[in-house]
Amino acid sequence: MEPLILIVDDEKSIRSFLRVSIEMQGYKCMDVSDGSSALMLAVSQNPDIVVLDLGLPDMDGVDVIKKLRKVSQIPIIIISARGHDREKIEALDAGADDYLTKPFSVPELLARIRVILRHKSYAVIPDIEVNSSFKIKDLIIDTDKHRVWINEQEIRLTPNEYKVLVLLARNQGKVLTHKYIAENIWGGMLSSDTKSLRVCMGNLRRKLGEDPSQPEYIITEIGVGYRLVDE
Repeated sequence: MEPLILIVDDEKSIRSFLRVSIEMQGYKCMDVSDGSSALMLAVSQNPDIVVLDLGLPDMDGVDVIKKLRKVSQIPIIIISARGHDREKIEALDAGADDYLTKPFSVPELLARIRVILRHKSYAVIPDIEVNSSFKIKDLIIDTDKHRVWINEQEIRLTPNEYKVLVLLARNQGKVLTHKYIAENIWGGMLSSDTKSLRVCMGNLRRKLGEDPSQPEYIITEIGVGYRLVDE
């Protein structure tokens, strides 16, 4: 699965230029112009990297970093016209991973992205890719290729839907609490608010073709959590 990059900048021309440049390297991109949208997409889509401008129309970029760091450890690369050391230090202390001052070269940004992705692959892949595939009834999950089939038809999942499904498959038959799932997928941000988790589960079940009244794969343990059926 191609790495997903979220670009956050209030200037449409910069967003478009960066998106084309990054997608030419084989990465997927999303772009937004404000901090609120950035936080929403960062949580719902779980991108691999956020490329963030500090001068946003609705909130300061440093505040975006602080809010995001409360719920996620997604790597953040700052691109900003603010070039003073004090401003760089403030952003890095808030939780940014890297800082580029505008104007910057695109090859340098791409190099910084590659460095982060290399480091991230060492940290994440061993944790989720323990088994290469799972088969439960007519459901097949190929973790090597990050692909899922149901009744021999491939289905498209969001990154979070895929991670939830793999987490359930790795613990097939075991009840996973809301808090456990949240901590493993979202870094704990949903431990007290399960609305987003319920939405994610609802979308996942719909894509699996589940009848809510007679679920075939994902069982709800009311008030506790979820489990994948154990054949």
